[in-house]
Amino acid sequence: MRATRRTTLLRAAAVSGAAAVALALPTGAAFADDAPPTAPPARPEQQAGPEQPAEPTTPSAGPKEQRRFVTTVRLADGSVAKVHRVGPGHFEADVYAGSTKLDTLVSKNGRAAHGRHNGLHVVLQPNGTVTSWVEGTKPAPKPEPKPAPERKGKPVAESSVRVNLPGGRIGKLVDGPQGKRVEIATYKGERVATVDLKNPSVFDDGWTYKLVQDGKRVKFVVIDGRGGGDSWGYDFGGRLIEQYTAERT
Repeated sequence: MRATRRTTLLRAAAVSGAAAVALALPTGAAFADDAPPTAPPARPEQQAGPEQPAEPTTPSAGPKEQRRFVTTVRLADGSVAKVHRVGPGHFEADVYAGSTKLDTLVSKNGRAAHGRHNGLHVVLQPNGTVTSWVEGTKPAPKPEPKPAPERKGKPVAESSVRVNLPGGRIGKLVDGPQGKRVEIATYKGERVATVDLKNPSVFDDGWTYKLVQDGKRVKFVVIDGRGGGDSWGYDFGGRLIEQYTAERT
């Protein structure tokens, strides 16, 4: 009985000792018999360091824009701007006073560039044009073209009619927005003269051609000075509205 009890105590002590050793070891050592999981290999770009430097980035190749001279513009104070085209929608203007370069204006992406120096204002427009003015004055705005006068919603167009005139001439009677006029030519188409309300009369080779204001109506009169003074009057529809025959002596 004593031997059995001693054996049992030894076994219990051994088990207790083994448990103590196991508890004393760190957690990793307790699972040292199991094969640790293999870590995936690092990618090349993750291994950059003194032994394996990262590959340099290569800049993307693209077409180079060239600076080409366009024109020289005289500015409001006597200085000049030399305009260059660099690329589509990209203009640059170098402003010079004599041989001294004052500034470079850059217009890109549809935006105008503005510069100022000693009261001089310079603007480089997106289309490459340059405007300038001196402090206290501004460039006069460009007059907008006036539309042609309209009649019943439609623009007034010129009307013309050709008439065979006495004396071997042809008259083109024109009525339009600029007023009435008559263009006189030979049968071969050679221009002789033009009469209008500002210059209403002309004399050629013994014949007189003139416009006459008759109330609200304007008529064209041809007078034969060589043949005694006979005359013919036309309206601007080309109709002969009057004729006068001089008395013969």
